[in-house]
Amino acid sequence: MTVTDFGAFVPEPRTHLAPAGSGALDGLTFVVKDLIDIAGTITGGGNPDWHGQQQPAETSAVVVERFLQAGAAMVGKTVTDELAFSLEGENEHYGTPVNPHCPDRLPGGSSSGSAVAVAAGLADLGLGTDTGGSVRVPASFCGLYGWRPTHGRMPMTGVIPFAPSFDTVGLFARNAAHLLAGGLALLQAAPADRPRPRMLLAADAFALADPEAQAPLREAAARLGIAEEIEIYAGRAAEFLEAYTTLQGLDVMRALGVFLESNPRFGATIAPRFEGARALDPAVEPQWRAWRRELAARMRALLPPGTLLLLPTTPGIAPLRFLRDAHAERFYQAALTLCSVAGLAGLAVVTLPVATLDGCPLGLSVLAGPGEDAALLAFVTSIAAAFPA
Repeated sequence: MTVTDFGAFVPEPRTHLAPAGSGALDGLTFVVKDLIDIAGTITGGGNPDWHGQQQPAETSAVVVERFLQAGAAMVGKTVTDELAFSLEGENEHYGTPVNPHCPDRLPGGSSSGSAVAVAAGLADLGLGTDTGGSVRVPASFCGLYGWRPTHGRMPMTGVIPFAPSFDTVGLFARNAAHLLAGGLALLQAAPADRPRPRMLLAADAFALADPEAQAPLREAAARLGIAEEIEIYAGRAAEFLEAYTTLQGLDVMRALGVFLESNPRFGATIAPRFEGARALDPAVEPQWRAWRRELAARMRALLPPGTLLLLPTTPGIAPLRFLRDAHAERFYQAALTLCSVAGLAGLAVVTLPVATLDGCPLGLSVLAGPGEDAALLAFVTSIAAAFPA
């Protein structure tokens, strides 16, 4: 790591690509998570054994090409947690990027390098992937806007699969205007102009936040105007976590099982997660897939066009770097439970940098129904002035 790059970039010669066209992103720069193909380079996935089994990509991923065609320049590939299996932002092989706002704390993962590069001003936009929170968590920890699109809305050609029924490409930006421009370029959509939406607050999700984080998050939510407080977990938050971890793990084994048979090296925190996926019983999958379908139907009914849902992005600020205690474990489980709502139901989400606690950023998530991405991005732009950087 150099003094100026915050450890955000993969440890190899920096890759640059000039714009291939002109459009809404003229003059902007972007970085790309090392799970997303760049023509002529190996997509390393944050793991040296994966890297060693790959050939250079013949073409760039579709999402990269969309940015280049819209006028943006690519200025580097960024560090990822190993094959995306983490929310912390650590990488035992290539280093852990440094959170520019709170250097003693984790950057969040698995799209750690892209978040850090954007937060540090090394790029205007960052491409990441989000399965269980891998854009939203680092956006919250690094004080950024982070967008997880509706599942299935982003082309995944040229992206390493992790858990395909949850995976999507997502986006980081330091300001809402850039998030909107980048999001519309990826969606290949026109701006959406809608009346001000009705806002719901998920009270039981706020109860999962750390006690000291609840007040600033609720104050931020109140600035948006809350029409109603509801419960989304209905007293069964543990089921959301179990449904997510089970279905994700079974997806992982289908996507990466052949690679795992080669006995690759993983870091100390990552290896047990893959072992947990190996140990899952596929016989339970139909039960949880039915559970997921019921949840998705309930969330679609709750979030018609014109209604949005607020919940904490993470339970609190970033944990201290390399902390291994009960607090770190609680963070991981609570963060997955919060992020699982959108992942299980395939919803669009933007996390907003709304507050700080002990000088570190804290994010608030705004969820919209499937396909409401353009309207959600426009709404976020309209209220950004209420949350100055």
